[in-house]
Amino acid sequence: MASVMEDPTLERHFKGHKDVVSCADFSPNNKQLATGSCDKNLMIWNLTPKARAFRFVGHTDIITGVHFSPNGSLVASSSRDQTVRLWTPSIKGESTVFKAHTASVRSVQFSSDGQRLVTASDDKSVKVWGVERKKFLYSLNRHTNWVRCARFSPDGRLVASCGDDRTVRLWDTSSRQCINIFTDYGGSATFVDFNSSGTCIASSGADNTLKIWDIRTNKLIQHYIVHSAGVNCFSFHPSGNYLISGSSDSTMKILDLLEGRLIYTLHGHKGPVLAVAFSRDGDLFASGGADSQVLMWKTNFDSLNYKVLLSRHRKRVTPDPPPHLMDIYPRSHHRHSAQNGTVEIHPIVADTQSGDPQVVEVGRVLFSTAMSGSLRVELGLGGFDRNFERRQGPAEVHFTIKLHIPSRASSCESKHLIVRPQKAEERMWTLSWCEQQFADGGLIQHVSMRCQLAA
Repeated sequence: MASVMEDPTLERHFKGHKDVVSCADFSPNNKQLATGSCDKNLMIWNLTPKARAFRFVGHTDIITGVHFSPNGSLVASSSRDQTVRLWTPSIKGESTVFKAHTASVRSVQFSSDGQRLVTASDDKSVKVWGVERKKFLYSLNRHTNWVRCARFSPDGRLVASCGDDRTVRLWDTSSRQCINIFTDYGGSATFVDFNSSGTCIASSGADNTLKIWDIRTNKLIQHYIVHSAGVNCFSFHPSGNYLISGSSDSTMKILDLLEGRLIYTLHGHKGPVLAVAFSRDGDLFASGGADSQVLMWKTNFDSLNYKVLLSRHRKRVTPDPPPHLMDIYPRSHHRHSAQNGTVEIHPIVADTQSGDPQVVEVGRVLFSTAMSGSLRVELGLGGFDRNFERRQGPAEVHFTIKLHIPSRASSCESKHLIVRPQKAEERMWTLSWCEQQFADGGLIQHVSMRCQLAA
């Protein structure tokens, strides 16, 4: 943690996305930051100075969610292309594809043990997946409109979800039943998550609000109206004492949940803020938005108690009346509004068109000459030959493969295979992905293929 009380500071900005940044997550060891975008690409930023960044190509539509596994060995991404992918966050760029949703997938998250994934979709369902067996497990189907977000509790026994039906639902993963419904939204519920102890859930809304519910008593205990437009996302600090929110009003707000007050308003994005995330240790947080920027901030404010913060900023902060937070069964929640004296931070954001880390695109390779030849694919089940032509530009082979797979799968089919060499001088290449449809749950699984260019 920071040792000196300071305001949050902008540490770095990252250039690489070509469209709206929609989601962000830090790796557990704080060495990488993953971001997804409307440019359909997943970026892995290595936080070591001057280290290369990786752009992962594979999704065919907007990426809506991203999350590192607890051990950092995998990254999950969700997309409007109706799929979820599991990536290896290295230059190999290997991925596994999950599909059972029938509409856009809005969010994805690993359970705390890394064994399951939970996803939310516009098909009005929440789905749970097994990671090790790469298998769809079950659906939770009580929402009556698009589901925007779903999250596991820290112990994995509950799932919280929210959506355009203006509800937040709480599910028991053992019985697979909805055990509680929280309402009182004037618009879509946009995001939901548990605090670090699992005793509370927070939810944000298109009606500009942030609400915190105690799930032990089923009471609304805090209600914040600090933004002037819809709240798109938020993130709990690991301590559970702070929360950061991002809004379509172009700002981020940092709330002290123990004192029940807004302490910082952060500026830096031009346009709606669509992604915020604290690092696992809370020392950093990241933000992304409609301006295609990824900003990384140093937290600073979490090392000393709130009284010190008030004394440092007593000329700039007007405290709220104290909320009724210590009463376990409050008669009514206390509504918190923005104060004119809140500390506002306007960092100078460098021109994002200037140089930044070298970006390595994984999944496509550029060539200087045109050539044609034949392709031999070996699967250990026999093989097949297919002529292809490789022109200047990305090495993309467009054809359809159908193979009989004896175990469970009726066929292996891909209509667009991207071919790339392991090394530029090698003739042994790898097909980057292949779709495999199973009968038991609609899973589409990655199949590793090796192929060789004929002389």
